[in-house]
Amino acid sequence: MLAALAAADEPLSAAGVKAALGDACDQATVYRALHYLEESGRAESFVLHCSEHGVERYYSSSAVAHRHWFHCESCHRFLDLGSCRLGPMLGEVEAETGVRVMRHTLYMTGLCPDCGRKRPERG
Repeated sequence: MLAALAAADEPLSAAGVKAALGDACDQATVYRALHYLEESGRAESFVLHCSEHGVERYYSSSAVAHRHWFHCESCHRFLDLGSCRLGPMLGEVEAETGVRVMRHTLYMTGLCPDCGRKRPERG
């Protein structure tokens, strides 16, 4: 499963992981394994709030540093925004509030460059 997540070019739903694995295991095993990978720090997930594709999405966290995603609301593609750049801001939040941030999740939605060119600006 970790190999399927690492090979994917976008975060996968549990059903997407199952499809990548074929008949290697059942859906319940996929969920158990994904939760294990997440608990062990080898995968991360977020819940995508999208009327068409809104489900929990998983991605490998062991291949590269923690990263963030952009989801196009028109074509529903994901764009990898690269490794996390929030470290300095999180440090400020910790210093100001006394909290200790253990993890965070960030994804952005809007229009990808292709869909943005097709759709006029809102006025």
